[in-house]
Amino acid sequence: MKRIVLFLATNIAVLLVLSVVVNLLGLDRWLMAEGIDYTTLLFFSMVLGFGGSIISLLMSKSMAKWSTGARLIDGSEGTTQYWLVQTVKKLADKAGVGMPEVAVYEGPANAFATGAFKNSALVAVSSGLLESMSREEVEAVLGHELSHVANGDMVTLTLIQGVVNTFVVFLSRIVGYIVDKAVFRTERGIGPGFYVTVIVCQILFGILASLIVAWFSRWREFRADAGSARLLGSPQPMIAALSRLGAIETGGLPESVKTLGINSRSGLFHLFATHPPIEVRIAALQARSS
Repeated sequence: MKRIVLFLATNIAVLLVLSVVVNLLGLDRWLMAEGIDYTTLLFFSMVLGFGGSIISLLMSKSMAKWSTGARLIDGSEGTTQYWLVQTVKKLADKAGVGMPEVAVYEGPANAFATGAFKNSALVAVSSGLLESMSREEVEAVLGHELSHVANGDMVTLTLIQGVVNTFVVFLSRIVGYIVDKAVFRTERGIGPGFYVTVIVCQILFGILASLIVAWFSRWREFRADAGSARLLGSPQPMIAALSRLGAIETGGLPESVKTLGINSRSGLFHLFATHPPIEVRIAALQARSS
């Protein structure tokens, strides 16, 4: 119910903000004079902006299993799998969320959590993670992933992505109308200038929007690290896990779930990075213990 209320409230807020901006700039009168129904454009932008994000969220578990080849386990497969399932259950109980599905997939050290609902999420770890880390370090990583679930990060990220998508779709078309009428002087309907401008603006606005999404993604990593420290009663296991990850190869995730997994190196374009650098995350955890 909370998710439904949050979704509706976010949509209403986006529509109100865009309506106010259009009215303050006087664009509503200009658009109406040109025969353009900006209210319909608002709703079109919202449906297009949120539609893809919501569908992706609802399909996230199925897509993650399919793209990584993850195999669901119940603990009966062996001692490692039994420990893994029991550890996830213990941490889920501490975090106050329902028992998620647990999966293992082949690949370099990594882990991720996904799913549209807190009480029916998916937590997956790679074979590389299990082979390269101690059980305490794996438990810290699992605490990090369960914190993502408890914090509702998947839903929040989807809402943020939907908001910025809506702004990108709406504003690019508004600019397209202005350029088409003022520069190309199209008198009736819309001309090629509109379509060219929309494509260019969607690319440019999309780049700016990705900065916002990436910033939130980095912020949620710090919060999940802190959540792991709370669940385990100390930040030291997570510090050890991050130190280990900084020294080994991580990655191996397909693009569809790449932002959900571990990324030990943010690269040159740090403003677009979905994860903070390992050393910065470690420093943040050390500050909590000092």
